[in-house]
Amino acid sequence: MNAYFLLVILISLSAAFAYINHRFIKMPFVIGLFFLSTILSLVIVSSRIWDFQHYLFVKNLIAKTDLSYVILDIMLGFLLFAGSLHTPWNEIKKQWKPISLFAIGGVIASTIIIASILYPLCGWLELPVSFIHCLVFGALISPTDPIAVLGILTKANVSKRIESTIVGESLFNDGVGVVIFIALLETLKLGNSHIDYGHFATLFAQEAIGGVFFGLVLGYLLYWLLKSIDNYETEVLMTIAFVMGGYSLCAYFHLSGALAMVIMGLFIGNYNQTKAMSDTTLEYVHKFWELIDVILNAILFISIAFVVVVIDFKSSYFIVGLAAIIIVLVSRVLIVWLPNLLTPRITNFKSKEARLIIWGGLRGGLSIALVLSLPDSEAKQVLIIATYTCVVFSILVQGLTIGKVAAKMAQN
Repeated sequence: MNAYFLLVILISLSAAFAYINHRFIKMPFVIGLFFLSTILSLVIVSSRIWDFQHYLFVKNLIAKTDLSYVILDIMLGFLLFAGSLHTPWNEIKKQWKPISLFAIGGVIASTIIIASILYPLCGWLELPVSFIHCLVFGALISPTDPIAVLGILTKANVSKRIESTIVGESLFNDGVGVVIFIALLETLKLGNSHIDYGHFATLFAQEAIGGVFFGLVLGYLLYWLLKSIDNYETEVLMTIAFVMGGYSLCAYFHLSGALAMVIMGLFIGNYNQTKAMSDTTLEYVHKFWELIDVILNAILFISIAFVVVVIDFKSSYFIVGLAAIIIVLVSRVLIVWLPNLLTPRITNFKSKEARLIIWGGLRGGLSIALVLSLPDSEAKQVLIIATYTCVVFSILVQGLTIGKVAAKMAQN
C-alpha cells in the first residue's frame, strides 16, 4: 500500500470523525477526533478475537508505517510554525519569566522526577527498563501540548496571563524536550550505562542555542523577502518553503528544528506584520496556516490512536501505564507548585491559577512520535504503553474537564 492511499485513509477518517463529532457528539475538535479514533483502534484490537486475518493485515500495515518519521520530520515543523504564527508575542513577553522557568527548568526537573520514580517501579515488576530508558521517557512525556486546551480556555474566559503562560510554555518546552530526548537517545544508542554530562551539555547548547539563533535568521530573511514584494500567492508559497527548507537544514546541521520554527513563527507573526505584508496577504497567510494547523492536527490525532494496535500486551505493561499517569501528574504538580512557593516573584500565581496550569498541561502527539522513534526492544514496548496511556488520560480526561476547572476558577 503506497503513501498516497494511506493519506487518503487518514484524510477520509479525519473528515468522517470531524463530521460525526460536530453533528452528534459536540466535543472540542481535537478531543472528539481522538475519542472516535481511539474507539476505532480498540475495535481493531478486539478483532484479533473475531477476525484475526484482517487484524493481522491492519497491524502489519501500521507497523510498516514509520509514524515517528511522519510526525517528527514532516508534521512537527508545520505545526509549531502555525501555532507560533498566531501567538501574540506581547502577551508571551509579559510572562517570559514563568514561561522560561517551566519550559526549561520544568522540563529538566520533570525528566529527572519521572525517571527517579519510574525506574524502581520497573525494577519491582522485573521489566528490562534501564534508568536511561526512564530518563528518555521523562524527556518525551514532559513537554505539554496546547492544541486541545487552547480553545477551551478561550471559551472559559480565562485571563490572558494564564492562557499566555500555558501556550508559551507549550511552544518552547516542545523544543527543549526534543533536545533533551535527542541527547539521551544518543547515549542509549551507544549502549552507555552512564551519561556523559559534558557531551550532553555541548549537544544541548548546540541544538537549543543554535536552533533559536537559526530561527531568528530565518525569520528576518523571510520578513525581508515578504516586505520586498506584494503578491499573496508567492508570499504564502515562501512561508511553506521556509518551513520545509529551514526545518530540513536544522536536521542537517544538528540544530533544534522545533525551536527554530517557533522563533521564526513568532517573528513573522509579530514583527512589523503590516510592513511586511499587505492586508490581503496577511489574511491569506493566516487563513492558510490556520487550515494547515487544523488538517495536520486532525491527521495527527487520528494517527496516534492506532499506536495501540501494534503493541504486544502484557499485564505488567498496563501497571506501568496506569502508574505513569500518576507519576506524570505528580511531576507536574511539583514543577508548578514548588517554583510558586520558592520563587513567588518569578511565578506569582494564585493557588487556583496554579491548579489550572497544572491541569492544563496536556500531553499529545509529540510524545507518541518520540517514543516510536526508540530502538526496538521490550523496554520500548513498555514505554509505548506508558506514553499512550498518559496521552489518552491527558486528552480525554484533562481535556474534557479543563473547561469546568477554568469556569470554576473564573467564578471564584
